[in-house]
Amino acid sequence: MSKEKFNNTQAQDANLADELTKEQVFEEMFNNADDNSMDSIEIHEVDEVEDDAVDSTESDELEQAKDAYVRLMAEYDNFRKRTIKEKADLIKNGGEKTLVGLLPIVDDFERALETVDKATDLAAVKEGVDLIYQKFLSFLQQNGVKAMETVGQDFDPELHEAVALVPGADDDKKGKVIDNLQTGYTLNDKVIRHAKVAVAD
Repeated sequence: MSKEKFNNTQAQDANLADELTKEQVFEEMFNNADDNSMDSIEIHEVDEVEDDAVDSTESDELEQAKDAYVRLMAEYDNFRKRTIKEKADLIKNGGEKTLVGLLPIVDDFERALETVDKATDLAAVKEGVDLIYQKFLSFLQQNGVKAMETVGQDFDPELHEAVALVPGADDDKKGKVIDNLQTGYTLNDKVIRHAKVAVAD
């Protein structure tokens, strides 16, 4: 056998021995692997399964949240439309109750007018009209409308409109209302018409 061939044979044997040694080492490591290493492999696989379950749960929760949000927005939109409609109806028909309350007074005036044509007692007609007038004032008060008491009061530009100044008044009457030319009214203590008055100067 030549020297070169002998050297090649030795090299092949060395490689074979090296491969056998690696296989033996891996086999030894595998056979001698402790329980903790195996547990680590199993735990890793379980963690991957749990991660998939968590992702699925989070996806379900997100879908539920989206569905709840859509439902909430739909309910809010319906509420907004209903509120707008109710507000429009209130503005349109807000005076309905007041107008219905006025109808009986209109009926009384119609009966009074029919009576005037046939009446011979003017005092009775006047009394009937006065009753209707008092009934009308009572209705206004029930709805928060009140007539102002002006004569003898100090002039107040927040309540009164001076349309005349009367000179020559006594000192104790100066600046006071001495005549009411047009009655003023308040609605729930808010002035809705200023009283036109004459003021002592």
